Amino acid sequence: MSLLETFTRHRIIIQKLRMKPFTFEELKAKLNIESDIIGGNYDISIRTFQRDIRDISQLYSIDISYNKSTKRYEIYSAEDDQYSERLFEAFDVFQALKAHQEFSDYVQFDTGKPEGTGYMADLLVSIKDRKQIQVTYQKFWSEKPEIRVLEPYLLKEFRRRWYVFAYDLKVKDFRVFGLDRINNLLETGVKFQYPQSIDPKEQFKEVFGIIGSSADFTVQVVTLSFRKSPTDTVDIPNQGEYIKSMPLHASQEIVKDTPDEIVVKVSLKPNWEFIMEILSYGEYVEVLEPQSLRVIIQQKLMTTLSIYNKK
Repeated sequence: MSLLETFTRHRIIIQKLRMKPFTFEELKAKLNIESDIIGGNYDISIRTFQRDIRDISQLYSIDISYNKSTKRYEIYSAEDDQYSERLFEAFDVFQALKAHQEFSDYVQFDTGKPEGTGYMADLLVSIKDRKQIQVTYQKFWSEKPEIRVLEPYLLKEFRRRWYVFAYDLKVKDFRVFGLDRINNLLETGVKFQYPQSIDPKEQFKEVFGIIGSSADFTVQVVTLSFRKSPTDTVDIPNQGEYIKSMPLHASQEIVKDTPDEIVVKVSLKPNWEFIMEILSYGEYVEVLEPQSLRVIIQQKLMTTLSIYNKK
């Protein structure tokens, strides 16, 4: 059995057990149905299923147990593993298009595609083994590329672009580098000492986007009011409804939720990326607090208006 079939079988088992508990015979029947639908052979023996249970626990941090009282298998423990979920998400799309290629006429991907992902495997190994790397890096605002020696700590995704959080030996500080701006990557063979005083993921805990370690920003409680625009000629949903389903930040709290207004609070550093995010909602959002951020948004909107008022 191929690795692809094994991975697909794992995915089917997890999907079914997330819905409800099943007996082995019921799961076996579901797997046979999937074999007919998407192609492949997912029929298993009880011995193979027991091995799958062990593999699923190790690979995806999802524990499956047998309930003796109901005589059914069920998921009794599952960590919030974003890696596994994103992996499954991508795999589901791949399987759907692979099994039914005629469906490709009904699926459209975004025009922009992430670049630099070819370096991800090398970067992951370097992060894991704590190995220095040398990259040729081309900044957006620079005409010539630069040679940088980095100690990589973390890969981070933001809006379909990938970045590496690394210690830059040239500036002797931590920086974020876009993978799409890396033109070449070489291993130096030099190991680096992992600092005990820094947690890479904590660097982005209090920010929106990738500008996480800058001292130019302090954490503030930001209150945003989402309302419908009085200028709308058609009835459209309050933008706050989207914010409820796709939070701006992990700290988001819903303060008020009425048909006319949705108010949310987030605790973060209002960096440039967050300011651009607020501006993207136009007249559908108002910054209530803090006053300093409110003034910044107001000034940027006035500058924008002055551009359109020019004759």
